[in-house]
Amino acid sequence: MIYGVWYSYSVFLVALVHEFGWSRSLVAGAFSVLNVIHGGLGPPIGWMVRRTGPRRLLLAGAGVMGVGLALTAETTTWWHLYLAFGGITALGISLNGWVPLVVLVRGWFPDRVGTAMGIASAGIGVGIFAVVPLSQLLIDWVGWRWTLRILAALTVAWGVPAALWLVQDPPAFAAGARGSREAAVTAGSKAYWTLATAIASWRFWGLGAVYFMGNFVTQMLMIHQVAYLVDHGVPALVAATVGGAVGLVSIAAKLGWGVFSDRAGRELAYSLACGCVVASIALLVLAGRFPASALAFVYAVLVGLGYGVLSPVFPAVASDLFGGPGFSTIYGALYTVICLGLAVGPWIAGRIFDQTGSYAVALWIGLAMAVLSPALLWLVAPRRPNLPPPG
Repeated sequence: MIYGVWYSYSVFLVALVHEFGWSRSLVAGAFSVLNVIHGGLGPPIGWMVRRTGPRRLLLAGAGVMGVGLALTAETTTWWHLYLAFGGITALGISLNGWVPLVVLVRGWFPDRVGTAMGIASAGIGVGIFAVVPLSQLLIDWVGWRWTLRILAALTVAWGVPAALWLVQDPPAFAAGARGSREAAVTAGSKAYWTLATAIASWRFWGLGAVYFMGNFVTQMLMIHQVAYLVDHGVPALVAATVGGAVGLVSIAAKLGWGVFSDRAGRELAYSLACGCVVASIALLVLAGRFPASALAFVYAVLVGLGYGVLSPVFPAVASDLFGGPGFSTIYGALYTVICLGLAVGPWIAGRIFDQTGSYAVALWIGLAMAVLSPALLWLVAPRRPNLPPPG
């Protein structure tokens, strides 16, 4: 539900531009602000998870996210959108989003982090497949304001009961062993990193750059793909369905990449997935030239395969490199870098379109990111021993 709403912003972008006549960079900027705030909250959220456990944050986040979406529905000027969606909704997503969920899954399944994250994060694909086309149908039926209100109600109606009755904190949290050496052993770690020692490691910054580039290109495509296709003559509902198809493909992709990365290595899995992203950019261009063809759905298959690697492999790489009792805080700091990529990619693409009337330059930049990101991961090399410095 969380990330189905997140990726539905691609259809709201089209609706808001049409409603208010705002530039694409202005509307995409609200999504970028959400990511900057969401990422900036990564370290404190990681600290809070370590102190309280994930479950309480998930419960609070569902309520805050619902309030943020309901307020976004009242937008009449650009700063309303930035405050309600970029600010309040960002806080809600931070509380019940990626950092606490990664800690939750890793705590329960420490020996197969990639596989477990692949299974759990497949829910993101389900959300994209269901919520993105649903949002477009609702926008066509009742308008974008009521669509946001409905999504707000669904978020609270599902998120609060799920946190109360379905989620349990990992044994280390339940036993009050947070921050102890025993908790680290339970988490399957042999290295005892702190945030300070991690930041002093060049691999921390190398991994951050991998995260930035990978998310830059995938989020740029995911947020602007509907607008790109509509610009080139694809009907809005068909374009939204393409967005949903990306989510459908990513369900299997997340499962597959997670298992594959546990068995064959993170670097190989990520490199193959980025190859799919490179091919998807070419297919998107072709789909724009032949809007009546099925090429847009071929694009959806390829970008879904490429995007699907991020959720299972990125947390697994971080766990390989920086496991230990301080993992939640370290991963929270890394997540700040992830969200910079999430923020900059969509905004840059919107800005380039505003200046040139085309996404061509943005697609070339994305292509370069998709090539450089896996190359850098081979240098970071999560499979190599990476013990913290002594003392």
